[in-house]
Amino acid sequence: MTARRRSLTPTLLALAVCGLGLAPALAARADSGAFLAHIKKHQLLTSTEPANGDQNPYALLVAPVSAGSVQKGDVLVDDFNNIKNFQGAGTSIIDYRPSTGLMASFATIPQNLPGCPGGVGLTTAMVMLKSGWVIVGSAPSTDGTPKTLGQGCLIVLDSKGAVAGTISGPEINDPWGNMAVIDHGHTAKLFVSNVGFGIGTSGDTTLHHQATVLRLDLRIPAGEKPVVVAKTVIAGGFAAQADPGVFLIGPTGLALGGNGALYVSDAIGNRVVAIADAATRTDSAGTGKEISKGGKLNRPLALAIAPNGNLLAVNGLDGNVVEIDPDQGSQLAEKLIDGDQAQTPPGSGDLFGVAMNPDGRSFYYVEDDVNSLVEAK
Repeated sequence: MTARRRSLTPTLLALAVCGLGLAPALAARADSGAFLAHIKKHQLLTSTEPANGDQNPYALLVAPVSAGSVQKGDVLVDDFNNIKNFQGAGTSIIDYRPSTGLMASFATIPQNLPGCPGGVGLTTAMVMLKSGWVIVGSAPSTDGTPKTLGQGCLIVLDSKGAVAGTISGPEINDPWGNMAVIDHGHTAKLFVSNVGFGIGTSGDTTLHHQATVLRLDLRIPAGEKPVVVAKTVIAGGFAAQADPGVFLIGPTGLALGGNGALYVSDAIGNRVVAIADAATRTDSAGTGKEISKGGKLNRPLALAIAPNGNLLAVNGLDGNVVEIDPDQGSQLAEKLIDGDQAQTPPGSGDLFGVAMNPDGRSFYYVEDDVNSLVEAK
């Protein structure tokens, strides 16, 4: 995402977002079987700016359980930028409660955290387990640029937002992509992309093909924090690079299909690929099998699985979300969900996180140009 950010008054922001549901040009080009064909309006839910002024919302998740200060169905959103608009320096997670329409702080993580090399800058890698633990990724910087990029880590928080520990090591280097999870309560499997391998700290923007997808097998003892019992690189060789405007570019979206495949958005390759047998494989599938490339995709970022089994991919270089049939690889529909004319094309660089509403009829997304959480329904 670009480092420039702006805030709107609540009235102007509401008009900007609600206007998306009114303009005929924003209708989905879809067939009748597409999930996006039924999305008609967009509702501003809340600002994502916490009291400390952090900006640039990245990850969002819908809480699967009630635990601590979180209620089932709450939407947690983290921030990548701090109040100075430095990328890789955001430390906050907010909690939006749909039942009340209220936003509260869930966590503010210390900037310099022991066990997290380079500090804290929260990424789109965030998940909440059925046991109540929240795990979030960090790809940190001390000056807001990749020149001071740190290795980062995964941070473990309890259900009240307190730091309980970190997960780091040679297999973890700037955990970036929105995490997928298979959660059985006392055990879980996490999937996260790591984009920092090969990227130096001199401002070099050379393209590297070393980004990975890592599976973490966890054991969660009753009343205790998760323990990593195995780390397996299940995919690798993805392109990634530092970028002065958007910080890092690399594989970002991860979503688990019903066929056992893990779908990954390869941002630089402008495609979505599938990693077969993601939960059980013991080796790397490389960059996997290509599912869909080009077309309506325009640097695909976060992924989500729609109720009909199709993939939703938000674009990083325009304001569109694209629906893909993962079996056929066909792109069934696209819909403009961020029409901000301040960017060229409209909405470019504004979208990042996306998550399905448990009701199966809508989805949540963030507009990080105006630091807001929106529901499309």
